This record gives sequence, C-alpha cells and structure tokens, in this order.
Amino acid sequence: MKVKLLLTMFAFLLVASPIFAQTPEGGANAVNWVAITSGFSIAIASGVCGLAQGKATAAAVEGMARNPSASGAIRLSLIIGLALIESLVLYTMVIIFVKVI
Repeated sequence: MKVKLLLTMFAFLLVASPIFAQTPEGGANAVNWVAITSGFSIAIASGVCGLAQGKATAAAVEGMARNPSASGAIRLSLIIGLALIESLVLYTMVIIFVKVI
C-alpha cells in the first residue's frame, strides 16, 4: 500500500513539474492568486472560528448546568475564550489586507 502511494505521488510530481517552469511575468491574462487564496483563507478561518465558538459555548453551558455555583468563573473564561477565538479571524483579515492591498 505504501509503495503504491509513493509511486502515485512520484507520478503526480513528475507530471506537475512543468508548472514550476513557468516564467515569473504572467502577461495580460495573469491571475491574481493572492486575492483568490485570501478569500479561501478567510473562509477557512471563519468556518473554524464558528465551529470552535460553538463547541466552547456548548461546553460552558454544560459546565454551568452541572455546577451552577461556578457559573461566574465559567462565564468569564467563556468570554475570554470567545475573544481569543474571534481574534483568529481578525488576525487573518489583517494579514489579508496587508498582502492584498
């Protein structure tokens, strides 16, 4: 199985090698790959951020339901955690603005 995977990867790299021989100047129909990939990166960052925030909120609510006396500390930790999770998207957006503009 490993040999088959290794041979498949080698064949793919052998076929894909002319891609790296392209000249740096693109010409009239050059594609702005930075703008395209920045859209994908913000989409991935936003998706992961949403999943992480949902999981953190679910865990905090479950913790508050199990131990109501600790709800203040759990709520504070949740707010700090959500702020740090949201900063992932904000940092990604700053990097995109620096690279694209």
